Amino acid sequence: MENQFILTPYFLDRPLPQLETLIKPGWQVVDVASHKDDQQARMADLYEPLADKVAEILLRGERPVSIAGDCCTTIGVTAGIQRAGLDPMLIWFDAHGDFNTWETSPSGFLGGMPLAMLVGRGEQTLLEALGVKAIREDRVILSDGRDLDPAEGEALAASQVTHLTDVTQLVSYALPEVPLHIHFDVDVIDSGDAPAMSYPAANGPSAETLKGVFHHLAGTGRIKAVSLSSWNPEIDVGLHTQTLCMQLLRSLVGD
Repeated sequence: MENQFILTPYFLDRPLPQLETLIKPGWQVVDVASHKDDQQARMADLYEPLADKVAEILLRGERPVSIAGDCCTTIGVTAGIQRAGLDPMLIWFDAHGDFNTWETSPSGFLGGMPLAMLVGRGEQTLLEALGVKAIREDRVILSDGRDLDPAEGEALAASQVTHLTDVTQLVSYALPEVPLHIHFDVDVIDSGDAPAMSYPAANGPSAETLKGVFHHLAGTGRIKAVSLSSWNPEIDVGLHTQTLCMQLLRSLVGD
């Protein structure tokens, strides 16, 4: 399957121009300078063209590969997937749960809420703005999720989301025969391998371990979309983390 890369060089609504060094011929770039007063309104303005691009790529029979600076961008990717008429299983690789709501989050950080949003919990402003239908919890797998806030962990345990705490469990897990959307927050990688993370969490899987899991998923032939939440390029000395993360991405989608 041919890949079509889309770069959204933002962290939430803040431009992250350092990511633009990734751009290669043929890549599409989403860059919308919204001047609305509300943060989520600005994010919705950014995600609307992203959703359109994702839908167009899927309808051509190609695979969208979205790269952005945060996990909320996956809401825009999901909007595009749904506009193309697909209902995939979502596999969410992340050191964190991203399953907070305003009620459970100790910090009130919006970037810790997108998976909860996507299954219809808590804040729904972005989903409503983009016309996203909530994903059924039993269509979601959280892989790793080793760093959870207390109330977030309770909510996740009481949900129907499948939480596989060891990424290698996916190799033997009986995935349904449906399309797959893989979300790869690169902070899932052990911080010893990939140190340039804004929110590092110790004791994660090695890059080599993830590579094996990604090769397994790629081998299913059912990955229809990929979204990547990036390292922090502002602290990536020598581009070590960028290089490693892009190598792992190629394990999922090829060159």
